[in-house]
Amino acid sequence: MARHLLAVLALPFNALVTIPALILWRTGGLHVPSVFVLSADAGIASMALGLSLMTATIGLFVRVGRGTLAPWSPTERLVVQGPYRWVRNPMISGVLFVLLGEALVFRSPGLFAWWGFFFLGNAIYMPFAEEPGLEARFGEAYLRYKREVPRWLPRLFPVAASPPEDDAS
Repeated sequence: MARHLLAVLALPFNALVTIPALILWRTGGLHVPSVFVLSADAGIASMALGLSLMTATIGLFVRVGRGTLAPWSPTERLVVQGPYRWVRNPMISGVLFVLLGEALVFRSPGLFAWWGFFFLGNAIYMPFAEEPGLEARFGEAYLRYKREVPRWLPRLFPVAASPPEDDAS
């Protein structure tokens, strides 16, 4: 339990709470007239969607993957269930939805910039660091999954969930 809490506090908490709070503190909060941005309702809906994606993926990491979202304590098994049937990075998508929601609710250009920086960082990290590591750990199962499921934009129809290799009998 402690390793899961540490992973959540170290990664999504900092991305979603600590850094946005520092940005708002440094920039003084609201800056953009509301006529130029979507309503706070859209921001709240975005945050709700993002939090639900994050909650679902963290639960799958624990129950199915037997690991955490953190690279220092990764899953032992490839997770191809729930939102992972539509898109390869639903955890990051969830974080991005929450960050977008925060930027909308607070009407903060600084938070919009943080959203863009976070996306760009992950757009570089995923193909050059995370995916090669997953290929090395899970082999052909991950390569097949990678061919069938897009990185960022969800499939129209979900891929069939396949059981982990070590559970097939």
